[in-house]
Order: sequence, then C-alpha cells, then structure tokens
Amino acid sequence: MKKYLLLLALSLLFVPAMLWGQNGSAGNLSSRLDTLIKYKLPAGSNVGISIYDLTDGKSLYTYQSDKLSRPASTMKLLTTITALARPEADEPFRTEVWYQGVIERDTLKGDLYVVGGYDPEFDDEALDSLVNTVGRFPFSVIAGNVYGDVSMKDSIYWGSGWAWDDTPASYQPYLSPLMLNKGLVTITASPSVKGDTASVECVPVSSYYTVTNETKSRTPSAGRFGVSRDWLQNGNNVVIKGNVESKRTGAVNIYSSQDFFMHTFLERLQAKGIQCPAGYAFNELTKDSLSVQMALFETPVQDVVNQIMKESDNLNAEALLCRLGAQATGKKRISDEDGLVAIRRQMKALGEDADNYKLADGCGLSNYNYISPDLLVSFLRFAYSRTDVFQKLYKALPIGGVDGTLKYRMKPGTPSYKNVHAKTGSFTAINCLAGYLRAANGHEIAFAIMNQNVLSGAKARAFQDALCDEVIRGK
Repeated sequence: MKKYLLLLALSLLFVPAMLWGQNGSAGNLSSRLDTLIKYKLPAGSNVGISIYDLTDGKSLYTYQSDKLSRPASTMKLLTTITALARPEADEPFRTEVWYQGVIERDTLKGDLYVVGGYDPEFDDEALDSLVNTVGRFPFSVIAGNVYGDVSMKDSIYWGSGWAWDDTPASYQPYLSPLMLNKGLVTITASPSVKGDTASVECVPVSSYYTVTNETKSRTPSAGRFGVSRDWLQNGNNVVIKGNVESKRTGAVNIYSSQDFFMHTFLERLQAKGIQCPAGYAFNELTKDSLSVQMALFETPVQDVVNQIMKESDNLNAEALLCRLGAQATGKKRISDEDGLVAIRRQMKALGEDADNYKLADGCGLSNYNYISPDLLVSFLRFAYSRTDVFQKLYKALPIGGVDGTLKYRMKPGTPSYKNVHAKTGSFTAINCLAGYLRAANGHEIAFAIMNQNVLSGAKARAFQDALCDEVIRGK
C-alpha cells in the first residue's frame, strides 16, 4: 500500500512537467497555459496575458488581460506604432545650422543658430559633419552671437515619474532638442602595467566635462570597475574607478545635454580656425529675409525605431514622442503631453477608452504608466493591419535568440528561437514581453505578457519563454 501511495505521489508530482513537455500533446493550449500559470508563475507575483490569432482573426487565450499593469519598456510599442501611423512618419529627424545677417570681408556680420530637431542618434561624427560644412563658408570671424535653438520642447528635461536617483545612468539622459551622443560620455579603459592607472579614452572629446582617473590596472583589490560623476551637485567631473583587468567600457549622462552640445559645437568651430564669441546662449530662430541655412544633418526614422526596439532606447522613444506631438498639433513648441494626447487619440480610434489607462511618458521609464495586455494587443493588431506600419515595426523588433534584448533568451532548439519578434520591458518588480510570434501551424500571433510584482527577472523571463513555446506548439 505504501509503495502504491509513493508511486501515486510521484506521478502527480510530474504531471505539471508532462503538461508542458516537448510534444505539447497533453491537453489543449488553454489548459496547458493554465497549468503553466499555476505551477511556473513566480510565487507572490501576478500576470496578465492576451494572445490573439492574427491569421484566424480571433482570441486564443486571455488571463487577467484587462487588468492594469505597469508596462515598463513595452510602452514604447504604443509610442512607436502611433508615430509610424502618422502621414508624416517617414520624415527624418533634422538638426540645422543657420545664420542671420550678411558675410562681408571674411566676417559673418550676424548671428549663427543651431536649431535642434530632437535627433536622438546625433553623434560625434554628425557634429563634425555640421562643423565642417559651416567651415566651408567664406568667413573666419563671427561678429555676432552663437545661439542654440531648443524651442521645440519645453525645459523639463526628465519624464514624468522618472526616478531622480537613476541619474547618472546612461539609460536616463537629460532630454533636449539638441543632443550629442545621447547626452552621454562613453569611456573606454584599457589596462597598462599592473598597479598603474589604466589608459582612458572618452567620446565625445570636449572640455565641457573633466575626468578623474582612479583606476588600477590588473589589481583586484581596487574593486569593481565603475563610471560616475558628481551628479548630486549637477557637476560634470567624470570619475572612473576600480580594477581594469581587460578593456572595459562605461557611460555616464552629462548635465545638461543642450549645454554639452553647444559648448562642444563652439569648441570645434574654434578648432577649425573660426573666431567665435567667448560663449553661447539659447534663443529661438525667427526666420527673415536675411536667414540662410548653412548645414543640415538628417537621421532616418527607421534608424531611430530600430534603436527603440532592438536596444530599448529611452531617449529615442522620448524623441519620437516629442516629434509625434509636433506632427499631431502642428505647433513648434510642444511638451510630452502633446505626444501623449496623440496616443490617446489612437486608442480612441481603436475603440479603447483612454480614461481607463494612465500614460505618463513615451518610453515606459515612469512608474506612473498603467495599461493592460489587451491594450497592447489592440495596438499590435492595428500595426499588423497596416502594411506600412507593420513592415517598419517588425524589422525593428528583437528576434528570439538572435539579437537585441532577446539575444540571450529563447536559445536554439526551443520553439521560440527565431519565431518570436517582441519588445521586452523590465525594471524593478516588472517584466513584460509583447509582440508577434509564428506558430507551428504557420499562423501569425500577437501577444502580451505582463508580469508584475516579481523580484526575480530570471524567473519571469523563463515563464514568458515557456509560454511562448507553448503558443508556438499550438493545438
């Protein structure tokens, strides 16, 4: 009798594992997903799930799919899909240089303006391109002023609900229509002789910030490698510490982005031999008959979207939100709220009640965002129905086991490998995944999984990957 009871207990113990075994034959899809939630959902946490068969045009499975959840970076899907659906979606991001005045005898008798268009991919090479173009004009003296025009956006440099102590992390930049290298300094440290300081290279090169090198080469007692700055005082002394055993990289945001841009721009003009004013200021360009465009740098929208999706870039999403607001309102001076209003209008067009949700930023860094799995799937379904939108979005999404934020998940040999194209979203206690997958029967599926109150990101990711595997197996 005891032997029988032992065998019965063991068989019950392995029932859950059998239900999501490799062949996926034990029970239909809904029952297998129910079992997965019962036995694999991390203890103490919650989840909302919405799965929709795009090929058949019907819901496959829901679990608490209308419950409000914090989306983290899956919020970027709402921002991006709304922006890509605009008639002006393909217009590039632009940064321009103008002068206002006349050029006489090697002198610009007038003012020079750098007009920011919130290009989040504007880098060191782009800045040199602008400076070199300006340098080809027939003057070597600027007799007027040098201005930065950041009037496109208000002066609030962080999103609503962003955590103040996330600075100086690279994922929380200071937002501005003029951004250089995403408002970051990237540091590469290479070891030298054991015990000596490492050699350090900083990009972009600029006197706007200073560097304190406290590293030690091949010295474990020096502690972990790290990069920071005196951020509590809004200072820009970059401090590099710790052991450098091999080449290491780090990045730190710089206060403030628009000053970082203009200081470095002016410095490089001077390096080209152009006599400039001692400083710069900020002023809006009001075009008149004496206004001449000198230089233009453009970044394709697809480049910005690729970075939003593949690398979950917060700056790119906020830049897209700002531009969305400008396109939707026709105004030059806009705020984040203008972009959020456009997303709410898109919700309404999809039959959703925007009052049922809370939108605070475009990237999901805010803790104030509250949406649902059903809402995410509604946007994914809309994108799928619009070929022009879907093509741009789908090519930008991370691919399971291949690239982006899914590169180290969904390994070869699992059903999800290469069959999941989805946006991740995570910060403390939040882990989400939403996008598209291709089932074994060839059907295209839209899905959203929103894990909440889960302190182990690894367990949440394992749950999501297992769920995707089961959906792909189907039946």
